[in-house]
Amino acid sequence: MPAPERIPPRGGVSPARRGDAAPRAAAPGVPARPPGGDAPQDRTAALLARGELTVVGRITDASNAVLYATVADGRDAVPCVYKPVAGERPLWDFPRGTLAGREVAAYEVCRALGWDLVPPTVLRDGPYGEGMCQQWIGPPPDGGGPPPNAAEQLLDLVDAEEPEPGWKAVGLAETAPGRTALLVHADDARLRRLAVLDAVINNADRKGGHLLPAPGGGLRAIDHGVTFHTDNKLRTLLWGWAGEPLPEDAVDPLRRLKHALADGSPLSRRLSALIDATELAALRRRTEELLASGRHPVPTGEWPAFPWPPI
Repeated sequence: MPAPERIPPRGGVSPARRGDAAPRAAAPGVPARPPGGDAPQDRTAALLARGELTVVGRITDASNAVLYATVADGRDAVPCVYKPVAGERPLWDFPRGTLAGREVAAYEVCRALGWDLVPPTVLRDGPYGEGMCQQWIGPPPDGGGPPPNAAEQLLDLVDAEEPEPGWKAVGLAETAPGRTALLVHADDARLRRLAVLDAVINNADRKGGHLLPAPGGGLRAIDHGVTFHTDNKLRTLLWGWAGEPLPEDAVDPLRRLKHALADGSPLSRRLSALIDATELAALRRRTEELLASGRHPVPTGEWPAFPWPPI
């Protein structure tokens, strides 16, 4: 199935309609991490899991049902994205009804690495049944302006054969018939961590539009529904470090993740409710292989290396 049918682009919002997705049986909210933690992400995740979920509108040009909502508990409130499982379109290479769980699993793994790259994400019941609920990053989608996009500062097409200092070359892209440009991304520590995370979770669709600016100069990455496959499906725009040694600030987190993924550990038990046993085993294997090689992965040629469309 082509990439546009896998990950919906962001767009306008229209009022949600009760008939857009068939409701499922109620299920208790499941925070991605145990509630009550001191970290802001853990407190937000607990609110997302337990608060009252109110749908405000729908992202109209998304392939799957993607709803803009708020969640509140009478004292605190946060905007969020709610993606009901009932609104997921079937994919040829991923089991039906599993995308929401994979998004939560991606947040779990990111937090286990100690990185604040994926917004707090939980699996919970909502107006249209069980689904993924994730903190919304940026202004409301009906604010009148374009959605926030960090790719404008982190990705570029340049008319050159080599990247300038501070940039990494990804490859040549056709910009017009018979005309190409060099696709580059910033040599940015946040992006490099994200490239490591994508390798661990086997992200099959890392587009530029999935990069969002966060307050304080932070970076957040969204849309992790096509992850954790047992086959090698890494497809990304962040190949600039391919084959290079992993930075030390990634090696230590990978070691911690390997320990946290031990059989019977709290993390493994939580992931077991989100991905299947073979996918969990593949996650452990990818983590161990990254540590053993000590290098960023390179494209294998077994699977398209770049997502389409790239943004």
